[in-house]
Amino acid sequence: MNQPTLMAAGLTKTQAQIYEYLLNNKEARANKITRDLKISRGTVYYTLDELVGLKLAEKIDEPNQISRFRAEHPAVLQKIFEDKEKSLIKEKSALSENLPDLISAFNLTNNKPGIKFYEGEEGVWRVLEDTLVSKSEILTIADVEAVDKYLRELNKKYVNERNKLGIKKRLIAVDSPYAREHFAKANNLTDVKLMKTTISPFSTSIHIYDNKIAYITMTETYLAGMIINDPHIYSMQKSLFEQIWEKN
Repeated sequence: MNQPTLMAAGLTKTQAQIYEYLLNNKEARANKITRDLKISRGTVYYTLDELVGLKLAEKIDEPNQISRFRAEHPAVLQKIFEDKEKSLIKEKSALSENLPDLISAFNLTNNKPGIKFYEGEEGVWRVLEDTLVSKSEILTIADVEAVDKYLRELNKKYVNERNKLGIKKRLIAVDSPYAREHFAKANNLTDVKLMKTTISPFSTSIHIYDNKIAYITMTETYLAGMIINDPHIYSMQKSLFEQIWEKN
């Protein structure tokens, strides 16, 4: 066994040095390890405690005797390696979850549009939640029937949170008996206009706010959301919204 193998299993360089030393010596005191390996006494004691915690070393205490240390069976390394694998899987999952935010930050720093993409109901909520920090009114175009059909409870939660925060919204929806009934009880934080058009149901909502555009797709088999952070795209979409708003 050598130090690279021990380090590959998850040990630090110093842990590997001292554990290998213990494997080659039946037992040893800390001061002898310090002299032989030329490692500071404090580091040796600290590392020995770590090895004991990892169950790779045993501390032998006897009355009126200086503590001695000896190596535990190397089979323990297998468990350490398995724990390392589990930790890596968790870290990879965390990276995958946060990668859109990291990419967005990179793109914004380098003057590129920042794009975040999310899937599932939890992902859609993250998109909606982002609009709740808006410093200006939210401009929305939505397929109301799709929202009510696929995101009813989530939308109720969102509306309640938006109302608590006092964030105003202007909303455009396709005119229909369903939409008229749905918005009959809209409060003073939501200004609604119904668009007279023969456009087919689009199963999507668009939210325009704070130099961002959020898209949410809602179908029976697919829920997803996207946030684009770019002032130019925002400006274009806002202008289009205002034109539709003025014509209805």
